[in-house]
Amino acid sequence: MDAFLSAVLGELVARSINFITSKCSKPPALALEDSLQRALLRAHVIVDEAMGRNIINQAMLLKLNMLRDAMHKGYYALDNFRYQPHDAEDNKDQAVSRSVFLFVANRVKVPYSSCRSTQILGQLHEALDRLSSMIVDVDVLVLFLMSCPRRYRQPYSMHLLLENSMFGRQMETEYVINFLLHSESPGAEELEVLPIVGPGRVGKTTLVTHVCKDERVRNHFLEIVLLNDHDFRDDELAALRQRCLMKNHDCGWNLNRDGKFLVVVEATGDFNEDAWNRLYSASKRWVPSGSKIIITSRTDKISKVGTTRSLTLKFLPHEAYWYFFKTLAFGSTNPSAHPRLAYLAMEMARTLNGAFVSAQITARVLRDNFDIRFWCKVLALYKEFVEKHGSKFGGHPFATLNQNRPALLGRLGGTSADLMVHHHYECSSQVEVPNIKVQDVMFGSVKAHGKFKFVWSSPIPPYYNHIYTCEILELKSKAGKRKRTTETGVTLS
Repeated sequence: MDAFLSAVLGELVARSINFITSKCSKPPALALEDSLQRALLRAHVIVDEAMGRNIINQAMLLKLNMLRDAMHKGYYALDNFRYQPHDAEDNKDQAVSRSVFLFVANRVKVPYSSCRSTQILGQLHEALDRLSSMIVDVDVLVLFLMSCPRRYRQPYSMHLLLENSMFGRQMETEYVINFLLHSESPGAEELEVLPIVGPGRVGKTTLVTHVCKDERVRNHFLEIVLLNDHDFRDDELAALRQRCLMKNHDCGWNLNRDGKFLVVVEATGDFNEDAWNRLYSASKRWVPSGSKIIITSRTDKISKVGTTRSLTLKFLPHEAYWYFFKTLAFGSTNPSAHPRLAYLAMEMARTLNGAFVSAQITARVLRDNFDIRFWCKVLALYKEFVEKHGSKFGGHPFATLNQNRPALLGRLGGTSADLMVHHHYECSSQVEVPNIKVQDVMFGSVKAHGKFKFVWSSPIPPYYNHIYTCEILELKSKAGKRKRTTETGVTLS
């Protein structure tokens, strides 16, 4: 009996000491880094597997979304710990020009102090605790994943997969698909409406396009009708009616899809409730029972016309945005092998302020020119025109572009002139567009003058072309230079 009590007391003392030790002392930085790396690897495997599955369970989607968010924050904390600014002495071996380096250093260098070290270690602890708590019940989650049907997916490298697909919207995609495939109550007379709300350039049209391309949706609906504000007029609604009648007559009410229509409405500008009521009444009369409507808009006024909870899209958190930008910028190269470049990339991601188009353009330019001098110049360019735009107009230039207001940008090596973007719009990939690309003006050899247009083409559906109307604001006289004009009307040096 004494031996038993002695053993029990010894075990309790040992556990108490271990508990107190774990609470009062933190593991060294390298051990903490290693623990977080292992947790991230496990989370990454689960999230990557989930991306290849059709998941309809909303609770499971929410759990995966939380795990993915914790993973992005973990990667951000780990990279913030690994990639720190270096002194000019540390960059001698990189052959970085002194003028460029000093320009960057004056704007982005943060002194590495013991206070900053403590703060970063605290972020590592927080990220590890969050991620560890998320994967406690991971075994059950994996079992559920195995029961979900697998999607067909090409074996792309990760940067090609992210560059050519919609990033960070799996939960929203499945939410919309579940709404569309959900069967309404028998005898229901009202058409079900899902409002999708979000600011400009957040990805509302991209989300709906990916949903409409999903095989489950295409097999469920006989026809997908796309409408804009200008389609709400009486003559165009009559054309919609004729289209519905002809489609149903030609297809003979397909037994698999029961003649259901999906009507997608893009409400631009301020929401016109009278026009919407005309469209909704016409749709109730003409489209078959069981059809559904998706309406998208920048204003939350459309929420009141929905028959279900509206879906609100927001820009990515900074940690997720960094993961996206890092993957595209480094491609198949390991960022850990280039810590100085990784640090510059983190600063660029902060400067880009969550802009998707700018991330795509910048990442491709950096990946094509893997040189620290060039990366320093790009970061210096961004810091310069962000500061210049803020002092002249206020706010951030990329946020201003999202609101379709004039923004002041710059050109690499173009210190004698500023690039002013007055207006931009989207058009179909079938429409003829200017042959000048945005990266050629900002980072390439094209030296444009006066007013002109350039284009950026999206690599993901609906493959819109983004047309920018611009002007070069000359700061120094170039009267002595000869100029020649191209067929497109752009004057080149």
